[in-house]
Amino acid sequence: MQSLPAGYRALVLGASGAIGGALAAQLRDDPYCAKMLTLGRSSTPAVDFDAPASIAEAAHSLFTQGPWNLVLVATGMLQGPTGNPEKRLTDLSAEHMAASFAVNTIGPALALAHFAPQLAHGERSVLAVLSAKVGSIGDNRLGGWYSYRASKAALNMVVKTAAIELARTHPQSVVAALHPGTVDSALSAPFRGAQIWRPARDAARDLLAVIDGLQPEDSGGFWAYDGQRLPW
Repeated sequence: MQSLPAGYRALVLGASGAIGGALAAQLRDDPYCAKMLTLGRSSTPAVDFDAPASIAEAAHSLFTQGPWNLVLVATGMLQGPTGNPEKRLTDLSAEHMAASFAVNTIGPALALAHFAPQLAHGERSVLAVLSAKVGSIGDNRLGGWYSYRASKAALNMVVKTAAIELARTHPQSVVAALHPGTVDSALSAPFRGAQIWRPARDAARDLLAVIDGLQPEDSGGFWAYDGQRLPW
């Protein structure tokens, strides 16, 4: 990561997933990274987006190990025990929509709330979350996937709003929503079709390159893995 100060500290939430794990592995291999920690359900401290209090507790536990120059939230839920992506309005269920928002919106929002204050002052810092292109309202041409689309669109609004606030206290910071592309992962495995599926390591490499190029004036934006700015 050429844009971050030498000896930077990094934190990855959701490293048990394919993309999160690949991001963590590449940061570990970066000679400029002095500290790289991961958080998840089985880490110490543990973070579980189904238990919102765990996010605050983890942030409190790690306070003395900061400040952080890079915080990545690499979590997401497309399907699960509450259901699959909806194809039509009649497929909507309150339970599945609530679960989608808990993992895709509320959890990352609370991660921003508790870890953004721990970003480094007076030098470059980045807080990025994995969103999805299907969360773009302007790019929605196919419909369907109501809960996933809506939860990612809501996440994008959280990112934009947080960027405005954080610019007042951390003027050298960047807050960004990132679209990783079509990646070979457990999240997307049930939906393989004719699309080309990229390895998670390639997605991680591309996302880190995008982060490296973002400037403070780009904070609050929504970016694809190839550097394209996506519409809201």
